[in-house]
This record gives sequence, C-alpha cells and structure tokens, in this order.
Amino acid sequence: MTPTRPSVTERRPLVLRIGEVAKLTELTTRTLRYWEELGLVSPSDYGGNGERRYSAADLTRVRRIRDLQQLLGFSLAEVRVVLDTEDVSVLDRVKSEFQSGDPSPLRQRELLDEAILANDQLLARLDDTLSRIRAFRSEREASAGRLWARREELDAEIDPTLGAELQPSGKREER
Repeated sequence: MTPTRPSVTERRPLVLRIGEVAKLTELTTRTLRYWEELGLVSPSDYGGNGERRYSAADLTRVRRIRDLQQLLGFSLAEVRVVLDTEDVSVLDRVKSEFQSGDPSPLRQRELLDEAILANDQLLARLDDTLSRIRAFRSEREASAGRLWARREELDAEIDPTLGAELQPSGKREER
C-alpha cells in the first residue's frame, strides 16, 4: 500500500503503516517493533485491529534512529540518550512551530535562539563521541603495531631468510 497523501483541497496528516515505514527507511518491520518495545519509537496511532499508524514525525524519528546507528555507530542505549535529550525535542518543536503558522518576527527570533542553543549542545555531544571514536581507533592502531612487531619477531625466529614469503594475504601497510 502506498502512503496516504492529502489532496490540495483537504489537509490530512500523512499516515503510514509499519510496512510502509520499513520500506521507506530500509529497515525491517521486526526492527521497528523491537524499537517500539524499547520505547525508542511509537506509532502515533493504532487502528481498530491493532495496526500501527505512523505520522510524518514518527517517520522522521525512525530515520533519526537509523542514522544515529548506521552513520554514527551509536548503540541503542546511546541513541536513547540522544533522543531523550531536550535538545532534539527543542529542534523538533521549533521546526514544527515554524512550519505550523506564521509566528511574529520576535517569536521567530526566539525560536531561532532556542534552535541555535540546542544545535550547539548536540554538536558538543557529537564532538565528544567523535573524540572517543578517534581514541578507540588510535588504541586499535597501536595494538596492530604491536601485533605486527611480534609477528615479525616470530618470522625471524622461524626462518630469517624467508621474510616476505611468510606474509599473510592481508599484508601490513608500510608507514
């Protein structure tokens, strides 16, 4: 089934079923149900037969969860922390208020100030996460150096004349 789209004359909210959300986000319905069990996402509504109905805001949240996991490598626990922060809610609320009406210039400025602060706080958290990722990568790189050094020691013990013949298929990159 294709998403329900409002006509120009009638403004109905976008309503998607779980299979449609799964297809649009390249996730499985099982993943969406699991995220729902964890409280990361919940459909805006349920049909009479228990069918999950997702709004455009729900779809945006599902995409955000997917991106935090796939693009940034966040665990579901880390995703929960990001989603539970007021910063994300503030950005969503500001965007919604901007799109929902015609706020006065003063209110627009207040909304922008809120969005800037929330976005700066999110950037700070992302910077912290990225520094932890860089530190972890450095640890792995140092470990690889030690492993290769030990391997070269063993190669010399086994037969110092073989050298390159003992190289595995995944050769060590020269630095």
